[in-house]
Amino acid sequence: MKLILTHEVSNLGAAGDVVEVKDGYGRNYLLPRGLATPWTKGAQRQIDQMRAARKAREIASVEDARALRDALAERPVDITQRAGESGRLFGAVSSKDVAAAVKEQLGKTIDRRTVQFIEPIKSVGNYRCEVKLHPEVQAQVQLRVKAAK
Repeated sequence: MKLILTHEVSNLGAAGDVVEVKDGYGRNYLLPRGLATPWTKGAQRQIDQMRAARKAREIASVEDARALRDALAERPVDITQRAGESGRLFGAVSSKDVAAAVKEQLGKTIDRRTVQFIEPIKSVGNYRCEVKLHPEVQAQVQLRVKAAK
């Protein structure tokens, strides 16, 4: 089955890529979740628009990405969430929370879709997450999750 990805899918491709997948994977996973659309001849214009949007979001050069990686590695990012007595969070820390905290504390903008957690963050403590800044550059961000008072 030939599909056009509308979102980034790990180990498969980025938005705008045309991929060939098994019928069951496309029909039962990618299409119902809105991660892909069927490929047609008229869809080439849609592919070009997605690539242009991705290019606008992407950091322009490797040097800029490395500078941002160094800024993210300098100090940990503090995230405050509501937690219970035992330190367990009501919910979990999301990629949106990380992107907002980085923008607020460091003044740097990262795309929330590029944040990947090594493990789910569901309690107070110190954690790490990865941010894919450029196809060649990944950053490790240290997170300090604190309970809201």
